[in-house]
Amino acid sequence: MTELLDPAALAAGMLGAVPFARTIGVQFVEVRADGTGAAVTVKLPDAEAIHNHVGGPHAGALFTLGETASGAVVLAAFSEQLSRAVPLAVRAEIGYQKLALGEVTATATLGRPAAEVVAELSAGQRPEFPVNVEIRRADGAVTATMTVVWTLRPS
Repeated sequence: MTELLDPAALAAGMLGAVPFARTIGVQFVEVRADGTGAAVTVKLPDAEAIHNHVGGPHAGALFTLGETASGAVVLAAFSEQLSRAVPLAVRAEIGYQKLALGEVTATATLGRPAAEVVAELSAGQRPEFPVNVEIRRADGAVTATMTVVWTLRPS
């Protein structure tokens, strides 16, 4: 992925459209996209207001972080398709693996080549595609993995 997108513009759009992500403090770190795929990294600063009973980010906050990253990947990869399709999350699965403490980051990547998805949309189909997310602590340990399946619903 070679083209660096403007994370501030994407963040403003996402956080404007999804106020809950803004409420818990999601911040955009990096957004990358090219003709074949995309990747987004977002972070969730450590804040007592989103802690659970063991002092780390609540599971719902981690889910929101991952889902926000996945949605940003969809927008980055398919922004040119938004005039003819609406991106919608179809389903999601998350696996919590280790205790998350402190600041956490989520990195999301497309699970299929963007060109395949666009080709299906152009053929009149309603494509579905996975977005894979890894949520990590500051020490690099993976605390959760997530898959969000998205669709582009033709307008």
